[in-house]
Amino acid sequence: MNIIENIRNALGAIGSNKMRSMLTMLGIIIGVASVVLMVAIGQGAQRGVTQRIQSLGTNLLTISPGGSNQGNVRFGGGGGGGGATLKSTDATAIEQQVTGLSGVEPEMRSNEQIIAGSQNTNASVIGTVPDYVTVRNSPLQIGRFINQQDIASMDRVAVLGSQVVTTLFPSDPAPIGQSIRIGSNLFTVIGVMQSKGGTGFQNQDNVVLIPLSTMQQHVTGQSTLSSISVSVANAADMSTAQATITAVLMNAHRITDVTKEDFTVLNQADAVQTLDQVTGIFTLLLGGIAAISLFVGGIGVMNIMLVSVTERTREIGIRKAIGAKKRDILLQFLVESTALSILGGAIGILISFIGSFILGRYSIDATISIPSVILAFLFSVGVGIFFGMLPAWKAAKLRPIEALRYE
Repeated sequence: MNIIENIRNALGAIGSNKMRSMLTMLGIIIGVASVVLMVAIGQGAQRGVTQRIQSLGTNLLTISPGGSNQGNVRFGGGGGGGGATLKSTDATAIEQQVTGLSGVEPEMRSNEQIIAGSQNTNASVIGTVPDYVTVRNSPLQIGRFINQQDIASMDRVAVLGSQVVTTLFPSDPAPIGQSIRIGSNLFTVIGVMQSKGGTGFQNQDNVVLIPLSTMQQHVTGQSTLSSISVSVANAADMSTAQATITAVLMNAHRITDVTKEDFTVLNQADAVQTLDQVTGIFTLLLGGIAAISLFVGGIGVMNIMLVSVTERTREIGIRKAIGAKKRDILLQFLVESTALSILGGAIGILISFIGSFILGRYSIDATISIPSVILAFLFSVGVGIFFGMLPAWKAAKLRPIEALRYE
């Protein structure tokens, strides 16, 4: 019997027991759909994290107060590991002594209640400088940004994130000239930032940007900085710039021992690489957990095929009596179990595409990749062959006389 006849017989056997065949394939269907969707969700999360970090700025170095991590121990000098150790003079020193930079942006952050008329919201208030637009890759939508005159005069002017505008001015998407209150201070709105689509923790659209000098003098009353962000003009110079900035700040803070650093210079590229590794492991974990259901589905295929061998014992005996060889019987049942797995895998892939479409409607990035589809499909075929081998071998070993006598 050739392979074409075996395939025809396998499809005939599957079609004659539609309900049982569907229940047999159910484990394979669920397994394949789960693997493909879980990998898609994991890769979507990886892309989302990478895009979120990259949207914070281009070729970004972030200097934060507090000591660097040496091994698993956090060291800190005068900053006590998390103290206020950065000042505006540090940003000036970096700007003057480090070459190859496209922008230096010192900032101070504070969560405040923002009031406009009868509306109010809680937002992150950021005292910043004109370089914010360049360093943070955050263009304006309307109006103007903070300039050096605003810094020098400590003007009470504000640029709003898109979410703050929506909350405070629901009927006015361009509230230029309107007033908002931060604490006891009235600020005039001079611009609105383009939306970055941020949600949840550190939402980039839920911000109010004011001059750094105004923030330090009138809002917080402190001269220290929350961080200094630096944009490097050439990505190839990131490591050099990081080392130079570290040297400049150590000299400015009169630190000679690197274990006594009271600041941390974080390379954006390192953060992206680390998070890519973490989300990659997360994706593999999700795929591995989902793959377990494929093995469960394979056991279901094996059980049903064993039942099928028992039900068709007399048929096997007749075929052997008229000349069928062991390999013919083996191939017949192996093709049948593989056909079940292939059909189940195909249905599972179809369901995964439907699931991806549904998740996309709820703003969940689950774009299915072709490699994951191929891998899941080949895995389902392998499961069918592996778990179909035992029933096929059992059928092939039956003796014709005993098979013909079976009731």
